Amino acid sequence: MKAILLNNIGVLSSRPPRATCLFSINGGKPSSLIVVSKASSPNPTTIRRSGNYKPTMWDFQFIQSVNNLYAGDKYMERFDEVKKEMKKNLMMMVEGLIEELDVKLELIDNLERLGVSYHFKNEIMQILKSVHQQITCRDNSLYSTALKFRLLRQHGFHISQDIFNDFKDMNGNVKQSICNDTKGLLELYEASFLSTECETTLKNFTEAHLKNYVYINHSCGDQYNNIMMELVVHALELPRHWMMPRLETRWYISIYERMPNANPLLLELAKLDFNIVQATHQQDLKSLSRWWKNMCLAEKLSFSRNRLVENLFWAVGTNFEPQHSYFRRLITKIIVFVGIIDDIYDVYGKLDELELFTLAVQRWDTKAMEDLPYYMQVCYLALINTTNDVAYEVLRKHNINVLPYLTKSWTDLCKSYLQEARWYYNGYKPSLEEYMDNGWISIAVPMVLAHALFLVTDPITKEALESLTNYPDIIRCSATIFRLNDDLGTSSDELKRGDVPKSIQCYMNEKGVSEEEAREHIRFLIKETWKFMNTAHHKEKSLFCETFVEIAKNIATTAHCMYLKGDSHGIQNTDVKNSISNILFHPIII
Repeated sequence: MKAILLNNIGVLSSRPPRATCLFSINGGKPSSLIVVSKASSPNPTTIRRSGNYKPTMWDFQFIQSVNNLYAGDKYMERFDEVKKEMKKNLMMMVEGLIEELDVKLELIDNLERLGVSYHFKNEIMQILKSVHQQITCRDNSLYSTALKFRLLRQHGFHISQDIFNDFKDMNGNVKQSICNDTKGLLELYEASFLSTECETTLKNFTEAHLKNYVYINHSCGDQYNNIMMELVVHALELPRHWMMPRLETRWYISIYERMPNANPLLLELAKLDFNIVQATHQQDLKSLSRWWKNMCLAEKLSFSRNRLVENLFWAVGTNFEPQHSYFRRLITKIIVFVGIIDDIYDVYGKLDELELFTLAVQRWDTKAMEDLPYYMQVCYLALINTTNDVAYEVLRKHNINVLPYLTKSWTDLCKSYLQEARWYYNGYKPSLEEYMDNGWISIAVPMVLAHALFLVTDPITKEALESLTNYPDIIRCSATIFRLNDDLGTSSDELKRGDVPKSIQCYMNEKGVSEEEAREHIRFLIKETWKFMNTAHHKEKSLFCETFVEIAKNIATTAHCMYLKGDSHGIQNTDVKNSISNILFHPIII
């Protein structure tokens, strides 16, 4: 499997060059053209492409008018009371007063799925440590075994897949005697996504049985009010390991409250926490909205996507916990510039201008602005000021000058953008491997994570700094998963307006296959890269803090959700509007 993955994408086997060798790619006629005024370009008759992006769905006045009742002390007092009671229940498990394995595991699982486990990290780790110490004990059910495997893997404990041997037949498949155990098969299916690159999984087998379960129930008309059916359909659409945490929480609360064995205390805790945390996110958004309005970039650079709310949604996807508000605000500002600069390279800029802008970023000097057209000057100076602010905050807090690392990440990104632009203008068609060697950088995840590392790490170690030179595997895997998901969701629309071929088209050109076959291959690469990600997730916890490791993973999961049904970021479809509204604007009724 490892050889297959590396031969196809060439991302994890060796360190690619720093994008200094530039190629060219397939062009195509732009779908929409606009004429630039003299004020924004040295040439008043320059013809440019347009992304035809729609205005933002959430304007300044709406954002500033949002009012959340859960921002005050009234609900916080009740939340603290319920949290205290839940901690007592967990301490009973820690002290061995509650011994039933399923009770312990299910409570931990529900705490995580309901989005409140971050309040009880120490208690959860103590319980799982005791479970891990009794790993040789036989479990009576597939469900218990799979749940234990998944939770221990998620929290960094070593546990072998051999734990499932008792449930396999002589051919290595699940025994026929448990093929009707839908609850157990669902948990085994979810657990299979925690596998590493050296392991085989039973995913295909369990997936087939779960799809059959859905088909039978749907045919019989039993899908209504069937919680198990909803859980299975949800998992088949996107497994939990690939789900954006906050979206999973919002969805699962609506499921959990209908379960006959739901814990009323836990349900109240989850609802209160969701609404209180949402109030924090709304304060983040109001602050960012004022910053964005004062920057005037939406007016100065009207060709670019105005997606401030979506950008905060990305930040919430990476880390929703209320104590990380400062991280979310700064990383949202960085993501804003990713969108602007991406649109400059992909849509608006001419090749000679892009070359000048790339050199200017490499110099990181305001004097470099002199050769840039006006619209680039606006973007360039705003970028320098914002990034320098991040560097100053890190210097003030940690006494470390990280500006060289931040500027390098922006330089790498702009060089990768320029490479794609030269491919486009010269009509060059790269191989899939050639495309991915550049594409995992041009997706901007390495640049964003370089900034994230300094915003959440304390102390910042020499080893962590040195790792950024070539980007560690956890960053490379996260970027690869993001790139491939982005391509699945956006390539059709981007090619219509005139853009470089994406991974799908590269594979089609290289292998002579249909688009659907190419898409299936990209989905396969995503699954294989996740195996590498799972390995890196545990291996590199010694190099990075736990928060950063989770952020790297969550960037990948948020990409799955944003591109599951198309380009939810650029096009703003109904699905993403509903998702953002549920996470940022609509509280849960208590």
